Amino acid sequence: MKIGVPKETFPGERRVALIPDSATALAKAGHEMVIEAGAGNAAGYPDEAYAERGATVVPDRATVFSATDAIFQVRGFGANQAAGRADLELMRSGQIVLAMMDPLGEPGAIQELAAKNVIAFALEMIPRITRAQSMDVLSSMATVAGYKAVLLAADMAPRMFPMFMTAAGTIKPAHVLVVGAGVAGLQAIATAKRLGAIVSAYDVRPAVKEQIESLGAKFVEMDLETGGAEDKGGYAKEMGEDFIRKQREFMAGVCADSHIIITTAAIPGRQSPVIVTGEMVKGMMPGSIIVDLAAERGGNCELTKADETVVAHGVTITGPTNLASTIPFHASQMYARNLLTLFKELTDKEGALALDMENQVHCDTIVARDGDVVNARIREILKLPPLAPEPAKAEEN
Repeated sequence: MKIGVPKETFPGERRVALIPDSATALAKAGHEMVIEAGAGNAAGYPDEAYAERGATVVPDRATVFSATDAIFQVRGFGANQAAGRADLELMRSGQIVLAMMDPLGEPGAIQELAAKNVIAFALEMIPRITRAQSMDVLSSMATVAGYKAVLLAADMAPRMFPMFMTAAGTIKPAHVLVVGAGVAGLQAIATAKRLGAIVSAYDVRPAVKEQIESLGAKFVEMDLETGGAEDKGGYAKEMGEDFIRKQREFMAGVCADSHIIITTAAIPGRQSPVIVTGEMVKGMMPGSIIVDLAAERGGNCELTKADETVVAHGVTITGPTNLASTIPFHASQMYARNLLTLFKELTDKEGALALDMENQVHCDTIVARDGDVVNARIREILKLPPLAPEPAKAEEN
């Protein structure tokens, strides 16, 4: 199979979907790679590194699409609505596309991909099962974002993180609160601890208490009913208004005692819950920092503005939406490994696409095929009727 890797066109995106080492692995499996010139430059992977590993580097994007059977991208159409629309015109019927596509947030984009008769796989839809952990791009990118969020906060803060005993007196450690203990939150906890801060963390899911404490942080407990706070995929669920009101009352005191707050609480395909209100910000110490990793869908802080830094009541609030792209070398390395593992899962020994809709990874990840939207969750959002079940496989004699 010929695999194409175009240069990313989303503003500020520095990652690349395939790194040279992954190109080597694909070549050994009998695949050919076509790379758009400059695709890996921003991530630290020059064209020469791809060429040395057998990839063909071409000067224009159109050739990448016209000469290949499959396209690997970081941000496909949907996750790159404006600039990515130009790629629709370059796609060919039957072409395979693997990328992040924001299918739950932009389901209409999946319909447009289906209309091009491509076979599209949205990497955000990888199921959270043990077998698929090595394919989980969301977890990989959240790891990078959680790490970088703490470094960003440390750079912006007017205080140092660790305690110092100096001749000029004792420097007290910073108090860091992490809201949301998913992959990004746990990485933020670990990073803040490594920097020497006193760390506490809050999550509506009581099951994460052990993970938080294993990293040396204090689990912030509320006397609230949280039995239904986690869905079957391990993500936090949206809670009711009464729960949110009580949560905010409790959080006001916790925020007031924190110098740094890292918020990571996101619900796939939905607006982020507002956990830190404007009143809470008003009650925080001047010079405090909030890094809101949920900014792309509104933010966990009421005052957050996506991709902006604002100051309110002496508190600096920043809402980065693409932190993984700020560490593109390793983010690309992790993304490429996830993508390569998924591609191997989807193909047979000869390297051809071998779909099995009884395989949960295949079924959950594919979003468009044969001119139609084929993912049940996306069809429900689009108010499309359920698809007829595929015919059962004939048993071999």
